[in-house]
Formats: sequence, C-alpha cells, structure tokens
Amino acid sequence: MNELLIFLTLAVSFGITLLFYRLFSKAGLYAWISICAILANIEVTVLVKAFGMTQTLGNALFASSFLATDILSELHSKQDAEKGVKIGIATSVVFILFSIIWQFYTPAENDWAYPSVRTLFSNTPRIMIASLIAYAVSEFVDVKLYHLIWNFTEQKSGDKKSFLWLRNNAATLIAQAVNIVIFNFGAFFGIYEIGSLLSITAMCYVIYIFTSLLDTPFIYLARKNTNINISDKNS
Repeated sequence: MNELLIFLTLAVSFGITLLFYRLFSKAGLYAWISICAILANIEVTVLVKAFGMTQTLGNALFASSFLATDILSELHSKQDAEKGVKIGIATSVVFILFSIIWQFYTPAENDWAYPSVRTLFSNTPRIMIASLIAYAVSEFVDVKLYHLIWNFTEQKSGDKKSFLWLRNNAATLIAQAVNIVIFNFGAFFGIYEIGSLLSITAMCYVIYIFTSLLDTPFIYLARKNTNINISDKNS
C-alpha cells in the first residue's frame, strides 16, 4: 500500500506542478514550491516502510519541487529558478521558526491538538534543519548544473532545444545525490552505525533515481504547452 501511495503522490505532485504553471505561470510555480516546502517539512518527520526499507516521507514533494525549478530554468531563466529556490528556503525557515514557537504556548484545558503538535515537532529540529540544508544546497546545485549542461549541449549541437532529457535528468540525479547524503548524514549520523547509514543512503537514492526519471515527461509537457520560444530565450 505504501508503495502505491508513493507512486500516486508522485503523479499527483507532478500533475499539480503543471496545473499551477498552466493557471498562474511563474507565480504558480513559486506558490507550489512554497507549498512543497511546508508539506515536505511535515512529511519528513514521518517514517514509513516501503520498497523493503524504512524511509522518511517527503520524497515526492521534493521531487516535484525539483521539477518546478527545472521548468523555471527551461522556460524562463536561471535567475527565475534561483528565485524559486530562495522562496522555498525562506518558506522552510519561517515554517521551522513557527513550529518552534508553537511549543511554548500553554494550551487551554479543553485543547486536544496541542499534545500531538508538540510531539510531532519537539523532537525533530535536527531532522528539519538537515532537511533545510539538504534542500537549499541540492536545489542550487540542480539549477547550476542544469544550465552548465544546457550550455555544453547547445555548443556541441547548435540547437538550444535539444537534449532536454539529458539536462533534466543529469542535473536532478546529481542534485538528488547531494540531497540524500546531506540529509541522511545530517539527520541520522550517530544514530545509525556508519555501515547502516551508507546502506540506507544508497537504497534511498535508488528511489530518487526513479522519482527523477519519472518527472521527464512532465517537463516535456510543460514545454509543449507553452508559447515561449526556447530558441530566443536567454538562459
């Protein structure tokens, strides 16, 4: 059931990314990046068993956030993609700040939600901070590599539109490797033995490979359904 839900979440997340872009253009992608940052910071505190291993939730939402920044890179500019990353970072920082403040309130006698809220967020600052750092570094790596690969393939082929699949997948796969290493070691170093941590990281990356490859048709759909002329765009 968990495996099915992960694939369903991926499909829904990628679909919403395109829907928001279709409805609101760049503003829609910025809004979706913010939504992903909030929801992923909640999901990342939850552990599930899927594909034979224990992992944190949030992978699908982080994957759609990468898709959003890649669409911004492809159809708008590197600066727009970096702005999206900064919006995601700022949203995560604000969310973490408020999740800390919530823990200092004194609940009313008839309150029923506060114990659950405190349980959820009081023991996870390390996980949230590791997630934030991993997100920030990996997203900037993704944007940088996307345009480096794009410039290289354009110089070799003379065609600005070619090799979308290469720049999308290569940049995302490398950035996701950075993401999983920073997050796993930041969140769980000292909790698991180094051998187990390396094994968990490697197994988690296998899932990231699938999520990264699955977003490729969606970025092609985004480009197909826009009237932006890639050949005339300054990347």
